[in-house]
Amino acid sequence: MSAPTIAIIGAGGMGSKMALRMTKSGSGPILTELTGRSQGTLKRAEESGMIHAEWSHILTHATHILSVVPPKDAFSVAEEVLKAWKELPESVKDERFRKRGERDIVFVDCNAVNVSTMRKMRGLFEGTRIRVIDGSIIGGPPSDKYNPGLYLSADEEDSEALNDLVEVTKRFGLQPFPLKGEGSSCGDASATKMANTGIVKGAIGLFVSMIFAANASSPATADALIHSLSVSQPGFLDQISRLIPQMIPKAYRFTGEFKELVESVAGTECQEIYEGMIKVFERVTEANENCEQGKPEGRDADVLREFAAKAKKAWEENKGVNWGPELDNKK
Repeated sequence: MSAPTIAIIGAGGMGSKMALRMTKSGSGPILTELTGRSQGTLKRAEESGMIHAEWSHILTHATHILSVVPPKDAFSVAEEVLKAWKELPESVKDERFRKRGERDIVFVDCNAVNVSTMRKMRGLFEGTRIRVIDGSIIGGPPSDKYNPGLYLSADEEDSEALNDLVEVTKRFGLQPFPLKGEGSSCGDASATKMANTGIVKGAIGLFVSMIFAANASSPATADALIHSLSVSQPGFLDQISRLIPQMIPKAYRFTGEFKELVESVAGTECQEIYEGMIKVFERVTEANENCEQGKPEGRDADVLREFAAKAKKAWEENKGVNWGPELDNKK
């Protein structure tokens, strides 16, 4: 069987770093579609070993297509893949499969979408020779020292494609975790991502909400909040100091993820909580855009950064010391 050819759609912070790790692990050039992208994206793609290819070329040559884009773009990428496939002449398709030993194309949606969206996406490809795998990336972009988890799931009929994908991604430096066992199916990886988002990014949203609330009372209240955390939950200060600055430029992506999450928990007692989180991250997104333009409306972004800086200082001064009965009794 011929060597796999990988395509990653999306040359952002995550997709480009995945491509870089894969090329360093021997995958060869990573195909991607870059029409209309910014100079910054083009440069990032080139530095990561990605090369531009038309959709028709990708569908003709790629064995595995990974979609790594913001949630709002995930479904449209799947539609573009399907459209390109349908537009290929049958003779080109036949020649492609002859050269590839009749291997079906594997399409992996690696985006933060909910289970319903993922199942609809899979339904697009019914009757084609494109196998759909549900994927979710949990963690930051890969580097030489860090590798996020790539959670993968599939319907039983696509189990062979899932096994092949696990082998290929592991061979080229990624860290796949297949979800298998009784009842596992396409959608499980997305459900994992939604649950993780609700906990991890939900906690960040809670931090942001209370930082805004404390600051709205007064700067003294915000300082008191830091002090109160230092004597009750100092570990929160560490998280705030690291996670808040990282979140601010990516808040627009958080908004998209929470819109998907709200659909996941629709009708439950959690729905209103996460609808509120959407408004929180929309506020941060707007503030960051205004801050970058030097507008006074960007003050909220400065408030978060200043609070995170003070939290870092308090954490470093009181690292690991936490109030509690057991500590009090040692005095």
